[in-house]
Amino acid sequence: MPKGGGKPRTLTRTTTFIDCIEDKSALSAWGKRMTLVGAARKPTILAGLQDLDPASREGKVTLDRAAEHAVDIAGANDRREKGTHLHALSELVDQGEPLPPGTSASDLADMAAYKVATADFDVVAVEQFVVVDELGAGGTFDRMLSYSGPGPGGRHIEGLFIGDLKTGSVEYGGLKMAAQLAVYAHGELYDHTLFPVDRRDKRALAQWKKTDVPADQAAAAYAPIPAVSQDWGVIIHLPAGQGECVLYWADLRLGWEAARLALDIRRMRGEKGALTRFPSAA
Repeated sequence: MPKGGGKPRTLTRTTTFIDCIEDKSALSAWGKRMTLVGAARKPTILAGLQDLDPASREGKVTLDRAAEHAVDIAGANDRREKGTHLHALSELVDQGEPLPPGTSASDLADMAAYKVATADFDVVAVEQFVVVDELGAGGTFDRMLSYSGPGPGGRHIEGLFIGDLKTGSVEYGGLKMAAQLAVYAHGELYDHTLFPVDRRDKRALAQWKKTDVPADQAAAAYAPIPAVSQDWGVIIHLPAGQGECVLYWADLRLGWEAARLALDIRRMRGEKGALTRFPSAA
């Protein structure tokens, strides 16, 4: 619900919002490689595809589905699932809870590395949803951390910082990570439970979208985020299965600049009329 009241508005997921600033060439090349690996492992995926028209609606749907299946066969989605798993385990570590019985030796090593690397942090909040009205974006940050100690360049720094756990490669996408944390740091906490709706019930969802809420009721769902740093955030890099954890300072000043640039890019992409057809000859 908009803070000023009215009908519900659509938010863009933070990671999707800032995605337009990322150079996807490496990701695209990786996706092509994984598609080929999956097709090689299960050649039956290719059956009947050679006669499809890739420009037709049917061809696009069928080929996209086959490509996604090939990528899945190649194990491309395993990393995402593993990342979700490590996120859940790290929450238990932060809460001082024991890890589940049967936790693998690899996961134990990863969590030990995580605990050592983050020993100087006090976890203030976990998994909280924030909204940035001026961007029309929202998302859930992993951690809010309290820290006092050496900062960027070795200078002393202290306060609250947005932290994000990454289990994949951080070789590429540093600017996107900084932008993601910057958006969170500029957000307001939003309590969606004040306006509940069952998204699985299409009729109820459609009716909910027509709800007109007074400004005072809508504003009650918002709360200021504690005074987190808008200059620096923390990336906690925990590559799955390697038993090591490395911390990075993320420059949120640069990240916020990138987020504002993403707003301009997304606005320009919605513009029409970049091309005008020549008038027909008389």
